[in-house]
Amino acid sequence: MSATKTRIKNFIIENFLFGNANGLQDDTSFLEEGIIDSTGVLELVTFLEEDFGIQVDDEELIPENLDSIDNVTAYLERKIE
Repeated sequence: MSATKTRIKNFIIENFLFGNANGLQDDTSFLEEGIIDSTGVLELVTFLEEDFGIQVDDEELIPENLDSIDNVTAYLERKIE
């Protein structure tokens, strides 16, 4: 697992699952599983911007970019390149 993916997964577990990662897979949908709501998306975006030094544009706030650990990791890798 990449360092980026590990950081994202740890953030999700600590901030939204209260340290309990039971059942969380890299492709688990945050929205479908009720892990993150609209406020949680804003928290995730703030984390990404502050920890990875990127700017998340409004048009990038879509599930394809932010709805699973895999999606967030792929999105970050595209942004950082």
